Amino acid sequence: MRCLNEENIFIFLIQVFLLLGLARALTGLLKRWKQPALTAEILAGVLLGPTIFGRFFPALHQIVFPADMIQQNMLETIAWLGVLLLLLEIGLEFNFSSAWRQRGDALKIAATDIVVPITISFAACVLFLPGRYLLNPGQRTAFALFMATAMAISSTPTTARTLHDLRLTKTDLGFLIVSALSVNDVIGWLIFSLVLSFFTEARLDIAGTLTITALTFGFTFLCLTVGRSFANFVISRLKAGQISQPASSLTFIYLLGLLCGAITQKIGLHALFGFFIAGVMAGEAKALSERTRQVISQMVFAVFVPVFFASIGLKIDFFKSFDIFIALFITVISITGKFLGAWLGVGLTDVPRTNRLPIAIAHTPGGMTEIVVGLLVFEHGLISESVFVGIVFGAVASSVVLGPWLSYAIRKRKKVSVLEFFTSGTVIGDLRNAERDKAIEELCRVAAEQEDMPDFDTLYAAVMNRENAMGTAMEEGVAVPHARLAFLKRPVIVFGRSPAGIEWDSPDGKPTHFIFLTLTPEGDDVQVQILALIARAMSQKENRDDIMQAQGPYEVWQSLQMMFTSQNIVRK
Repeated sequence: MRCLNEENIFIFLIQVFLLLGLARALTGLLKRWKQPALTAEILAGVLLGPTIFGRFFPALHQIVFPADMIQQNMLETIAWLGVLLLLLEIGLEFNFSSAWRQRGDALKIAATDIVVPITISFAACVLFLPGRYLLNPGQRTAFALFMATAMAISSTPTTARTLHDLRLTKTDLGFLIVSALSVNDVIGWLIFSLVLSFFTEARLDIAGTLTITALTFGFTFLCLTVGRSFANFVISRLKAGQISQPASSLTFIYLLGLLCGAITQKIGLHALFGFFIAGVMAGEAKALSERTRQVISQMVFAVFVPVFFASIGLKIDFFKSFDIFIALFITVISITGKFLGAWLGVGLTDVPRTNRLPIAIAHTPGGMTEIVVGLLVFEHGLISESVFVGIVFGAVASSVVLGPWLSYAIRKRKKVSVLEFFTSGTVIGDLRNAERDKAIEELCRVAAEQEDMPDFDTLYAAVMNRENAMGTAMEEGVAVPHARLAFLKRPVIVFGRSPAGIEWDSPDGKPTHFIFLTLTPEGDDVQVQILALIARAMSQKENRDDIMQAQGPYEVWQSLQMMFTSQNIVRK
């Protein structure tokens, strides 16, 4: 039995240093061209792996990344810990309660965005893919099913980051997109886990298939009902007891992930599904602050995820295994299937037609999720290196084009001027209330006094219902509570300033000072542009300072006028 020695530890530290350091450096560099971090992380692995480093400096590459089983297992363990935590973090971002409130529209979009791409991808692999890409030509049906499942799952983190960059996260459009993608995640990972277990269990028969299926659905149902309440209870008790927060909550969430991962692995599914479900359970806890979620996300994406995706490049020579046909085949089929699936799903809802294109585009990236699925299938020996490289290419390509494509779809909308929708009479220089719900009440009372507005009770109920579904606090002390209202003739904005600050559970943990209550007609889809413009203007420190230093409501109004006028945007 061979144990770790000092040389193993030294080489391991050098490996992690190179992978993580190069990945972060490339992320900063490519960010200038609006490229996702995934691209930089994969590129770091390609540069350090057999594709570049091993090809031009084989002797040095062998020293740094030796073909030693213990050495490889050390790095592999860290990489898999990274992907397990990645699925935990993805689950944390899934808001089951919010998705449930959107269940009509979100479920329709998610369902068609699973069924349509799976059908298109399966048919394409069965009918048009040459046999040379199959490891076993006699298993074309099984291969097509794996590929179809991999190409049907969308990447929620990739889309969520893009929505944040475009200032769309807090809008109703962003809310619906994330809700639909979250449901897509649950259905997609459930289907993939079942498919993988069916084809990798050597002695699986009809009884075994039914057993795994029943246990999977039973476990999922238990987690999404009793499990959510249990996680909420534990995290609430930990917070109420002030037991080393946020450390105790983080420990509980990680333990929950380990437990669920072990259970799903024992059932016959992959542990990844267990970590994902654990994240969903913990993410529902009302006591889990946005700041704690940010701590988990930053740790996972700053350290573990870059190492995982960079380490993929160490496994394969991408130049040797790259096949242009399979790469384009996977990319085109995957993007087309998911786009059409979401497009058709939106057509089954009452969502405004102006949102159809952005929602369809938002479902196209495979991103890190598609790569993780592809790696699982590859490591089980079910696809070849060239097919896996094609999956990586498609996942990166769909992530790279998402930002510009979605930005183009948003720019096609009518342009607006925020100044059209509020006046000096809808500006509160100093809010009297320092509590979130009371501050919203104060803003709603001012809104109800305006011409052709619904009564206060109607306004307040609509705004609080939306706020409780998904918080509207942004970074840097800004919040944008909003609602759509039937019978409202035109958008109305009420602004309130709180010099002392209000606790609003913001992502950066800072108190909220600037609140824009935004009310829009149910049939008018101008809300997206209004909230995006507010977010863009308030992201500038000088604008926030001007408003904070203004003396009285009239000077606050003048500061707002100057801020939005400088954007030089008028409604067409």
